[in-house]
Amino acid sequence: MTASPLFDAAMIETILLTLKLAGITTVVLLLVGTPLAWWLAQGGGLWKEIVATVVALPIVLPPTVLGFYLLIAMGPQSPLTGLLGRQLSFTFTGLVLGSVIYSLPFVVNPIRNAFEAMGPRPLEAAATLRAAPLDAFVSIALPLASPGIMTGAILGFAHTVGEFGVVLMIGGGIPGRTKVLSVTIFDYVETLQWPKAHVLAGGMLAMSFVVILAMMLIERRLNGGRR
Repeated sequence: MTASPLFDAAMIETILLTLKLAGITTVVLLLVGTPLAWWLAQGGGLWKEIVATVVALPIVLPPTVLGFYLLIAMGPQSPLTGLLGRQLSFTFTGLVLGSVIYSLPFVVNPIRNAFEAMGPRPLEAAATLRAAPLDAFVSIALPLASPGIMTGAILGFAHTVGEFGVVLMIGGGIPGRTKVLSVTIFDYVETLQWPKAHVLAGGMLAMSFVVILAMMLIERRLNGGRR
């Protein structure tokens, strides 16, 4: 049985690379974003608002602008390159770093909202029982905020899969290394390979539907099933 010409080895390679990028990025985002969201949720203060604003910048900043500055930061003349001994632009590692920065608000904000909705009472009750802060965070705060964490993970994964401007700027679309789905669809459209573009675009459309449905179900659970 021969493979369909609409779905070749190059497309499979692109899909696997995109899933690998989104998976690694999501794990990093949860490891970084969860404690950051917890810190932001604990009271106000000017510095916290400044940090929250910096985290939220990718929501409104044009991807090409963010990609441009990331490209400079990862280029051969940047201090980061001197510190690491190698440049990160046009590498998979660079894509992961850029994706983490670009998708950070989509993970931090839902988790922060979940922590804030939890309120101080559960942790105050744990403190009266002499629970250590770390124990209370792991055994009480994280389970109560799990719907927000799940929402953040889904959004971070989906946003990474769909990003275009940032990955194109810092990755350049090198086959097998930095060429992800969004860049591949753009290339297919540019070269008038409409059927292949339809295959990938249709798959991403279906994934977007599943993401939105999952978020709605999680929100329903967060609201205690009131709908």
